[in-house]
Amino acid sequence: MEQREAQPSGPAIHVANEFADVLVQKVMTRNGERLEIRSPKRGLRVRLDAVELESLTWQTPATFSGFLEGSIGPAEGRG
Repeated sequence: MEQREAQPSGPAIHVANEFADVLVQKVMTRNGERLEIRSPKRGLRVRLDAVELESLTWQTPATFSGFLEGSIGPAEGRG
């Protein structure tokens, strides 16, 4: 996953509710287009390419429920 400097390709979209607050923005990296998802409160971000984004559509609701089991952030030693 490319984590170096990226150039924004349009405005960020803010999505929030009572549990989460994220900014989503398309960015250009040395390796092509990515969708950057940032959590300002946690100081975390991830950049996903088209294949990684498409793979989200292959998942079941149970997969996303599993993500939320550790909803306080990444586990120790992972990043």
